[in-house]
Amino acid sequence: MAIDLTRWTELLTVARAETLAGTLAHRLEGLAVPDAVAKALAEARIDAAEARRTALWEANRIAKTLRPLAHPVVLLKGTAFVAAGLAAGQGRGIGDCDILLPRPMLDHAEKLLIDAGWQWIKPDPYDDLYYRRWMHELPPLIHAERGRMVDVHHTILPLTARQKPDAQALIADAVPLDGGLAVLDHADMIVHAAAHLFADGELAGGLRNLWDIHALIEERGLEGLEARAARHGLSSAVERALRLSHALYGTSVPRRCRHLSATDRLYRRRMIARDGWGRERYTALRTAFYIRSHLIRMPLPLLARHLWIKWRKGKAASASG
Repeated sequence: MAIDLTRWTELLTVARAETLAGTLAHRLEGLAVPDAVAKALAEARIDAAEARRTALWEANRIAKTLRPLAHPVVLLKGTAFVAAGLAAGQGRGIGDCDILLPRPMLDHAEKLLIDAGWQWIKPDPYDDLYYRRWMHELPPLIHAERGRMVDVHHTILPLTARQKPDAQALIADAVPLDGGLAVLDHADMIVHAAAHLFADGELAGGLRNLWDIHALIEERGLEGLEARAARHGLSSAVERALRLSHALYGTSVPRRCRHLSATDRLYRRRMIARDGWGRERYTALRTAFYIRSHLIRMPLPLLARHLWIKWRKGKAASASG
C-alpha cells in the first residue's frame, strides 16, 4: 500500500515523539521511500549511531571508574542492548546510562563516581532522602564535563513497590562482557523491561519500551521467562507485556497471550495516545495512568505525605521567586 507524504510526516513525527525514529530508520533501510523521507531516515540513523557510540564510551568510563569495586557493572536498558550487540539496540535512542550494583556497594560506588567528576543533580535534602530511603537507585548523577547522566540501581523497582524482585538473582545470573561490564540474563532483560513499563511508570514512551520486549523475544525467544518472572514476582506484568506486544507488533507469544482483556485495551489506548502531530491525546486517561504510577510506587499514606511535602516546597519556591 502506497503512503503519501502526509502520512509519512505523521509516521515520522510520532516515531520521533516515541523515541523510535532510529528504530524505524533501521527497519526501513534499503527500501524505496520518497526522497524527503529517505533524508529524514538517514539523519535518524546518524543520530542513532552517535547515541550508540556515546553510550558505549560512557559505559566504558563508568566501568573504569568503578574498577576498585572488583565487581562487574551490570548495564541496563538501551546501553545494555547495544553493548551486548542485540537487535533491541539497533537504531535505539539512548539517554542515561543505567547500571545495577549490589546495594552494599552503593556508598563506595557513589564516592568513586563523585571523585571522578560526577555530581548530584538533586541537591535538595528531601529529594536526596526520597531516593535513598524509598527508591531503587541513588539520586541521579551527571558528569560535570560530558553532561552524561548515570543512574545507579540496586534493584529494578522502588523499595515501596508491592513487587519485590530478587536483585541478588539479577546480579548473580548476569552475563559478563568485556571491560568489567555485564548485562542481565536474556529472560531477566524481558522481565526488567516489563517491570519498567507496567510496574513503575505512567507508560510514557511505552511504544519504545514495548518494542524492546518484542525485539528481545524475536531474537532469542521465551526460554526461562515464565520461571524468572515468577521468581521476581512480576508474572502479571510480563504476561501483559506479551499480550500487548503481540497486539501491537505481532510478537511470537504463547497462545494464551494472544487476546487482550478489557484492561489491556486501556493500556493499549494509553500507549498509542498521540495524534499525527505527535501530541498526546486522551488527557483523562493519561491523568489516570499518572495517578496509577504513583499509587503503585508507594502506599497511599506515604504517597499523601510525599505529595504534601512536594506541594509545600513548590509553593515556598514560588513565593520566594
